[in-house]
Amino acid sequence: MKAPPGEKKRVGTNARGATSARGRNRPRQLAEALKDWIAEHALQPGDRLPQEKELIELFKASRGTVREALKLLEAQDLVSIRTGPRGGAYVKDVSLERATELLGNYFFFKNLTIHDIYALRIQLEPELAASLVGVITQQDIDQLQRLMTRYDHPPQSPGEEREQRFAELAFHETLTELCPNPVLAFSCRFLIRLLKELTICHRIYERPQPKLRAGGHSYQLKLLEALRENDAHGARNLMHEHMCFARDLMETQEAEVLRQFLR
Repeated sequence: MKAPPGEKKRVGTNARGATSARGRNRPRQLAEALKDWIAEHALQPGDRLPQEKELIELFKASRGTVREALKLLEAQDLVSIRTGPRGGAYVKDVSLERATELLGNYFFFKNLTIHDIYALRIQLEPELAASLVGVITQQDIDQLQRLMTRYDHPPQSPGEEREQRFAELAFHETLTELCPNPVLAFSCRFLIRLLKELTICHRIYERPQPKLRAGGHSYQLKLLEALRENDAHGARNLMHEHMCFARDLMETQEAEVLRQFLR
């Protein structure tokens, strides 16, 4: 029995659609294969990938597919494409700034709150602090203490008030740079970035925050002492208390700013 014309047409459309989809996915598949190839051959940032002709032969792909795959990797910041005598595709290290920027874009319309951010900071930063025991050096501690001098005194202007808040966040960013766990370090660094970019935080940072400044400074001094003594348990507990203290003050300030805004 012959299939109805309409049914036959639908089958044909599906077949062409599947072929078209496979064609569109081919550059993406090749991009993933290239990432595997880079890892297998232990290429490092700055190393050059094989030339286009070699890639075509190596992966049995068309010139167009190879070029599209390289463009995908370039968009992901994994390769840089250069022109000229030494042109070609070079392996590129994705910077921390770029990675957090891209991830931050995902949360742009998510209506994040201070509570959302501190819910994770309270869980993660105590573990980050404990991970520094046996890793942090006296030179690192001296660097952190020098940073703390930027907010060890009451601010003289709204501008200095804001600068002190960002300097205090820079203290925590420095801890992430010393953390031996790259996943934990990235997660904590990303949460700090969100705090620096959240509109409500900008409004809070422009207001006098004597308790937040003095309390944070005190907790950080105690934390450095615990790290000097290689006290992981103490460092973990101090950071947990510090994060809870900061959360409570920030949420109180958030509510006050919103009340004033509604008025």
